[in-house]
Amino acid sequence: MDAPAAPVDGLYREHRPWLFGWLRRKLGCEHRAEDLAQDVFVRVIQGRKQVRANEARALLTTIAKGLVVDHQRHAALEHAYLAYLAAIPESYAPSPEAQAEQLQALVQLDRLLDGLPPKARSAFLLSQLDGLTYPEIAERLGVSLSSVQQYMVRAMSACYAAFHV
Repeated sequence: MDAPAAPVDGLYREHRPWLFGWLRRKLGCEHRAEDLAQDVFVRVIQGRKQVRANEARALLTTIAKGLVVDHQRHAALEHAYLAYLAAIPESYAPSPEAQAEQLQALVQLDRLLDGLPPKARSAFLLSQLDGLTYPEIAERLGVSLSSVQQYMVRAMSACYAAFHV
């Protein structure tokens, strides 16, 4: 017989302390752990899934791990952007508002790229960052030229949709 589904408020009361402690150990920051613990339960609510009581910790852990990875990627991206800003002359630095907008666009682009299949992501990055031609990308990835063209259409369409729709 299947275990009954647990209401979200019961999941929260029963598992939040454990989840908070797990996140605090992973992140080393009580405030960030608190935020991510709340985000985990928001995801559960948004998912509108029936959570079986005997599967609750596994589900909460899976969601939390994804949020921790997102947080770490965001922090690394922000760190790299701040290092870039520190390396350019102050007169060329964008305003604080522009910096915030640029960082948000970088995070959005990072999420978009993470959602692409690996070869499409690689083709896009080789083209846009390394300046390789499509034939060079095809050779590097060991795929046909038409595959590279398809990858680029997919990546560019995703970029357009993310930034212009």
